[in-house]
Amino acid sequence: MRTSIATVSIGGTLEAKLAAAAAAGFDGIEIFENDLIASPLSPAEVRARATDLGLTIDLYQPFRDLEGVPEPAFAQGLRRAEAKLDLAVELGAPAMLLCSNVGTASIDDDDLVASQLRRVGDRAAERGIRIAYEALAWGTYVNSYEHSWRLVEKADHPAVGLCLDSFHIFSRGSDLTMLPSIPGDKIVFCQLADAPALKLDPLSWSRHYRVFPGQGSFPLVDFTRALLSTGYDGPLSIEVFNDVFRQTDPERTAVDALRSLRYLEDSAATDAEKQGQASPSILARLTDAPPAEDIDFVEIRTVAHGELAAALRALGFSRRGRHRNKAVELWSQAAVRLVINETVPVPHEPSIAAVGFEFENTDAAARRAAELLAPRLERASSPGEAVLHGIAAPNSTEIYIGEESREGEPPWVGEFAGEPATASAAVGITGIDHVSLAQPWQYFDEAVLFYRSVLGLRPEQSVDVADVNGLVRSQVMRNESGSVCLVLNVLPMGAVIEPHRDGHGGADHIALRTDDLIATASELARRGLPMLQIPANYYADLKARFDLTDEYIQQLSALNVLYDRDASGVFLQAYTRTIGNVFFELVERSGDYRAFGASNSPVRRAAQNRGAVPAASAPLLR
Repeated sequence: MRTSIATVSIGGTLEAKLAAAAAAGFDGIEIFENDLIASPLSPAEVRARATDLGLTIDLYQPFRDLEGVPEPAFAQGLRRAEAKLDLAVELGAPAMLLCSNVGTASIDDDDLVASQLRRVGDRAAERGIRIAYEALAWGTYVNSYEHSWRLVEKADHPAVGLCLDSFHIFSRGSDLTMLPSIPGDKIVFCQLADAPALKLDPLSWSRHYRVFPGQGSFPLVDFTRALLSTGYDGPLSIEVFNDVFRQTDPERTAVDALRSLRYLEDSAATDAEKQGQASPSILARLTDAPPAEDIDFVEIRTVAHGELAAALRALGFSRRGRHRNKAVELWSQAAVRLVINETVPVPHEPSIAAVGFEFENTDAAARRAAELLAPRLERASSPGEAVLHGIAAPNSTEIYIGEESREGEPPWVGEFAGEPATASAAVGITGIDHVSLAQPWQYFDEAVLFYRSVLGLRPEQSVDVADVNGLVRSQVMRNESGSVCLVLNVLPMGAVIEPHRDGHGGADHIALRTDDLIATASELARRGLPMLQIPANYYADLKARFDLTDEYIQQLSALNVLYDRDASGVFLQAYTRTIGNVFFELVERSGDYRAFGASNSPVRRAAQNRGAVPAASAPLLR
């Protein structure tokens, strides 16, 4: 389908918005009135600029407070409308958006509204354009699409049709029952917006919290399918009011918006096929690629990694060798592979730089990523080396698409020269439970959509975790089997990651699974690995919350192990001290516990922000 975006959805000047929409690959654009008024370009110049960029101007919007008023007020409004219709003609827009009246002086009279819609329709028809009538969710009397359709139907004017906006439909709690019965040629325009589930008045919700499709909780796949069942063949257009999006780079925001539309179209087509129905041919399709199946490796980038290497040995990792062509080492234990990269050109504290994922079909996964506008990364490789498709995640973490390891290890492991003499005794680590990545606040919604659409991970219910600097929004992204799990954390404004500050709670981390955390933690204590110190108050509270024996609580306290339990099972976790911007978590899950100990997070984050040191400064290894 043709794609469009309202200029209000992205930041910058009108000229920058046009350029960003074109660069992203949109077909058209809606001109928001405030953007035009503030621009030094005349309507004709805006039209010419859009044409030069390959954009159509699909809608001029919005016109407000016209219908449902006494005749004197309507006559004044009609004069204003004629001026704006002339402006729409100058822009080359085929339609003008008319919002339902929100004024207190309006009249609840459908016959009056219909007659006034006919009159403004006459003015539009004289100019060869159409009126797209939209029911605002906070309209005084017309606030549902069902009501706006009854009025358009009663007006019965060829130049008057509907604008359907998914936000106004779902924020009012409307269902889609009536939508398929509306003739497609009476739907002039469609605007799409998603939103998180919030309990707010519709106006505040709309003005600040709209997001792109796939970033919220609205059933936009159902909406799209119902819309297309009418025969509508106009643009799918993004109209999002969001305080964050308007503060970020317009080109990046426009790419995120188009990614959301491509993902929505493909999801709607796929949903139709799953229900045994024909996929609408008008919908664009993405390459079908199964989701990420496992974590191949995690790369930590650093210079002078002595402390990190000592910690890895204490954790039972073996240094497998150095890459034959690069300053890169491979460390492993069980199915966990850690790549330590020393190729950074400047002093660099340890931080997670890349995560490799295993896919059933790497070529299909790489094509799908490209279709979803994921920035491609080129990593230098010599002849004979494995080729990993690289893309950049929103927080600049490098994501690599690798082959599924059906038997043994992936081919790239053979590029590291073996060093069995450096093998360490394992401590019971069996795999990676999850990888936690800190996200800049302005790119959090983009990251959720990125991992959902590109890697096929499913977002679970987000959680807010208390931090000494404020609340941390935490979002779990997991594949269906649970073999891949990412935790995205957006940090509070005061918790910016500082590269040289040890113990900061904003660091990324790798959570390692073990079947017996008490035994693993005891061995780590014997080896002298500095662990995060948990205060005694936590264990006193633990005794009050759970029916645990004093002996067991004392054991947990001695090993700095945290405890959580729900109806499904028990969760144990412990943390190493932070090295640069990385720390390790050790976890044990019993039963069907799938959460992450959210109640323990404030305690952990407070301890990390204190930069607590072990009571005894024992050597790292004994």
